Amino acid sequence: MSGIQPQPGIMDIDLYVGGTSTVEGVKDVTKLSSNENPLGCSDVVKDAHAKTGLNLHRYPSTEHEELRAAIGEVHGLDPARIICGVGSDEVLQFITHAYAGVGDEIVYPQHGFSMYPILANMVGATPVVAAERERVVDVDAILAACTEKTKIVFVANPANPTGTMIGGNDMARLADGLPEGCILVHDGAYTEYVQGFDGGAGLVEARSNVVMTRTFSKIYGLGGLRVGWGYASQEIIDVLNRVRQPFNLSPIQTALAEAAVRDQEWVTKCRAENTRLRAWLAEALMEIGVPSDTSCTNFILARFADQSEAEACDDYLKSQGLIVRRVAGYGLPNCLRITVGDEPSCRRVAHAIGQFKGGAR
Repeated sequence: MSGIQPQPGIMDIDLYVGGTSTVEGVKDVTKLSSNENPLGCSDVVKDAHAKTGLNLHRYPSTEHEELRAAIGEVHGLDPARIICGVGSDEVLQFITHAYAGVGDEIVYPQHGFSMYPILANMVGATPVVAAERERVVDVDAILAACTEKTKIVFVANPANPTGTMIGGNDMARLADGLPEGCILVHDGAYTEYVQGFDGGAGLVEARSNVVMTRTFSKIYGLGGLRVGWGYASQEIIDVLNRVRQPFNLSPIQTALAEAAVRDQEWVTKCRAENTRLRAWLAEALMEIGVPSDTSCTNFILARFADQSEAEACDDYLKSQGLIVRRVAGYGLPNCLRITVGDEPSCRRVAHAIGQFKGGAR
């Protein structure tokens, strides 16, 4: 044996297993498991993509000036306080590496995004789970879970995989109640699906202990591009840029993301279509005995009687060429997360679940 050992916490991380996109023996497969935008990206982005690809022998900009300027212009933010990453996941990683380590604690909600405990273990910090109240973030439970060792609190709002969200007053109360030296990370991957929601920008402007993160992977339809960003005080951004690799994004990534953020007409269209079909799908499933909480995202969390029924339904959906997401790993074994697809996909999955429920009786 060489005696080579990984850092504390690394071996506590389970290897990530991605969702499937095929079903053996089934040709007509519809994937509703990864919360992708069924409309894809806009024509503006497609046109920008056709123009990229030149000068691939050149290194990209290290500062992402054009993209940060575009984000700042569209959202009314200070570009100097924006940091870009390979998806918002990388921004979350910057924060964790910069502000937590062995002996520290990272708090997140009971059904929080699976990356939160992974990030904690990555730096040797202790992941701490705060209970939710009927699949909704409980601010009081989070505050009660915090100690003098707590360095980061992660909250996705709206949340994945529940689809629920809490209001601005609750988020402000959470930020104000954290221990000194603790950062609240407002993870806003699904922000754009909520009309008029600033994703936590107001919290960042009013408080120095809040970081907001966003992504181009959801409503912008650029999941395969991997671009995200964060917004925080200048002091925090200066720290995060010290752990960010200088060439973490390619010119193609930044150019297409800039085109995407400037095309807010596409965002409005996608949000409206998602809102319409999300309401239709939730109502259709409720009518056949499959309830869900009010979702503020591009998916619904369908609840079944128990884990065995949820798994049996998932198996049946697969046999019909429909891939949804089991979420037992999030502490929701009786649920299936179903992405709001286009109208044919929504009708197809509702019909299939209806067939399953009818047969189950």
